[in-house]
Amino acid sequence: MLGFVPTPTIDLSSPYKARSRGRSLPSLSGSVTATTSAEANTTPLTRTTISQEYASLMYTGHCPLGMYVTPTPDNLLVWDAVFFVHQGYYTDSILKFRITFPTNYPERPPVVQFLTDVFHPLISQQDGTFNLAPRFRPWRPKEHHVFDVLHWVKASFKKHALDEVKEVDCLNKEAFRLYHDTTSSFAALATQSSMLSQSASALFDKDHPSMAGKGSHGMLFRELKPEQLAALRSQLGLKEWKDPAPAAVTSPNTSNDNPELEDLSSSTRSK
Repeated sequence: MLGFVPTPTIDLSSPYKARSRGRSLPSLSGSVTATTSAEANTTPLTRTTISQEYASLMYTGHCPLGMYVTPTPDNLLVWDAVFFVHQGYYTDSILKFRITFPTNYPERPPVVQFLTDVFHPLISQQDGTFNLAPRFRPWRPKEHHVFDVLHWVKASFKKHALDEVKEVDCLNKEAFRLYHDTTSSFAALATQSSMLSQSASALFDKDHPSMAGKGSHGMLFRELKPEQLAALRSQLGLKEWKDPAPAAVTSPNTSNDNPELEDLSSSTRSK
């Protein structure tokens, strides 16, 4: 069983302040550290806009179900997220991804990059870049927001979106061709992606190959022992989940060999 390591509280008023609630902040490397200098060049207006966008995720319907998002401790321009897929070809996938804002946001759209390897038409197999273009063509600063981006990310894993994607927009042409030509093969590879995303190495190993050159992810997973899980469930007031017993299915009695049913039927007709 797995669980999240709590993320630090972020002071959104400044890109350089973070409160850790009595614990040291993790040191980040790679792309997160590299973009810190970019954040220093952002205007107060951009930082305020991004802060407001993050705060707006608390509103009903803004953050899609199954998604968890947090700014990285050292850089407001970089958000880390996890997407738990509940249906479709990618059911049960646990996908880590990152949103990076340009210094002139919202004039330019953010960049979405998947850190978990996933076989998907809109996701590059080289660096995990996700193509926003099918949904935001063009990007409209006064109309489009981060929550729109999150909803498009979620929708892109559903059949109706996969059906409508054009090959010209696909960063993984092989996934596109398989989806349209050999759907069973595509489904098998999507299922394989899902299984690999749930593996202990993908969830807990900071040196997993898929993370190469991408820095640390702000949402850490840790494996829970049975007693730890039981204590946590008790603390949260959760009950043990039990699959409901299947309902008994009986075939229709066409011979009327049940006296009670026959009497009831006769009584009903006499009325």
